[in-house]
Amino acid sequence: MISRPGTDPILRFAVLACILVTTVLMVVATALYPGGSMLDVRSVGFDLSKNFFSNLFQERAINGATNPGRPWALVGMAFHSLGDGLFFIRMSRVILHKHSTRVLKVVGISNIAFNFMIATPFHDAMVTTSSTLSLLGLFYITVFIFRTKLHVLKVCCVAFMIVAYFTLFLYGTGNWGLLAIMQKAATISSALLVLGLTFFTAAEDFEGGVPKMDTGAGASA
Repeated sequence: MISRPGTDPILRFAVLACILVTTVLMVVATALYPGGSMLDVRSVGFDLSKNFFSNLFQERAINGATNPGRPWALVGMAFHSLGDGLFFIRMSRVILHKHSTRVLKVVGISNIAFNFMIATPFHDAMVTTSSTLSLLGLFYITVFIFRTKLHVLKVCCVAFMIVAYFTLFLYGTGNWGLLAIMQKAATISSALLVLGLTFFTAAEDFEGGVPKMDTGAGASA
């Protein structure tokens, strides 16, 4: 029996595994973070409403103490980057539209590197780069989701785009207080959307609204 593109369960569960591992590692990293934030240098521990995930990637916490959570955060970021890339690669196999497939593949492969580089001294540039690529990929996905009967996912895609753009607006304007909170909201909503799109979409969902592309040898493999 020929397996349809995008229905391979390995990619689905690889994305899920990356999200779960990332969550565990980042929770450990936050628990080990000594303290200090941009808003309160003397604060103790990692405050979800004041600290940013980028604080976890530094050798020293903002309060000056050695940060033992850094290795956990770096490995967590590696899994996050891999999972994000695999998600877009899977969606490129589900949405069989030649141009969109190429865009989603490029976004997926590129973001495996660019997302991880957020944890490096190139943080600011990589936040802009990876966010732009991710939103581009999600825009393509949203366009095709609206051509399906997946109505719940339509709402989820639009809701996340609003959250993501508002978070980037706060980042650009330097509203650090609200940004710390919105970063967590964007992270959680992103993970939920990725899981929804990964487990509740298949190539069949897009057949009615997507011009068929020539899969050539891939269809007979």
